[in-house]
Amino acid sequence: MRAARLIKMVLLLQSRPSMTAAELARELEVSERTVTRDALALSEAGVPVYADRGRAGGYRLVGGYRTRLTGLARSEAEALFLSGVPGALREMGLEDAASAARLKVSAALLPSLRDASDSAAQRFHLDAPGWYQEPETPDLLPVVAEAVWDDRVVAASYRDAERRLEPYGLVLKAGVWYLCALADGTSFRVYRIDRFTAVSLTAERFERDASFDLPAFWEERAAQFARSILRAEVVLRLSPEAAHRLPHVTDRAAAREALEAAGPADERGWRTITLPVESETVAFTQLLSLGAELEVLRPDGLRERFAETAARMHALYGGPAAGTGRAPQR
Repeated sequence: MRAARLIKMVLLLQSRPSMTAAELARELEVSERTVTRDALALSEAGVPVYADRGRAGGYRLVGGYRTRLTGLARSEAEALFLSGVPGALREMGLEDAASAARLKVSAALLPSLRDASDSAAQRFHLDAPGWYQEPETPDLLPVVAEAVWDDRVVAASYRDAERRLEPYGLVLKAGVWYLCALADGTSFRVYRIDRFTAVSLTAERFERDASFDLPAFWEERAAQFARSILRAEVVLRLSPEAAHRLPHVTDRAAAREALEAAGPADERGWRTITLPVESETVAFTQLLSLGAELEVLRPDGLRERFAETAARMHALYGGPAAGTGRAPQR
């Protein structure tokens, strides 16, 4: 533990002109007294660490000293490719590996390029979860991530069923973590990490199928899932405005296909489409936001719900505002 900290201290000093004891303590997550002891230990080991006294003082390396301990470990190299998603790294337990990798890369760069990581970080940032969501990190994510990195078979409990899984890859979709795994040696499936009730690493390792392509697999399964939940159909008349807004309130691909398959518009520009939906209830919630720009033709039950809602809204807004005795201001 201390050896790793000493190496990190050297790399930090190599990547910057100087650092105060407080800055080093914060980076190394130790006390300033520990920083002083570590600096002394490095000096005794032949590393030219020099301490400048005074208010503007700090620690620095003298004589153009450069360590050769900048080779990346495998875990650090892998984590470096995920450095653009810091939240995901933290949730998978890879934050320390990524930090060490960035330090080694920084230490190996020319002095004029050492601010490249800060420059990029201040210009690009990935925030994966959607709006109005409070993402929660599944408790079992770190052990699943470890299995993915190490090609380890896991014994898992998922929806009260015991499963033997060969975990191939993790996907973070809109703040939700999914595992793509070979189940019981038969077929690849997708599992939500937060629905595992238990996951344990086994001593068994599996040999990955070299033909497995995680991005392509996920894209195919995501499309299949989106289509599988569209089990009902509704027939609608849409104004040009509703046609424009429809892909933003319901399944985007289904909306576009329905619009492309629609017949010609009438003299007002309205078109009739048949739209696949998850259910009448879901369709009601989604389509209601289009208001009077849309008319439901079928099914009758959904049309009746819209008519009832329109009547209730007319009752609310068609007369004086409640408690005022006068009509609402326009």
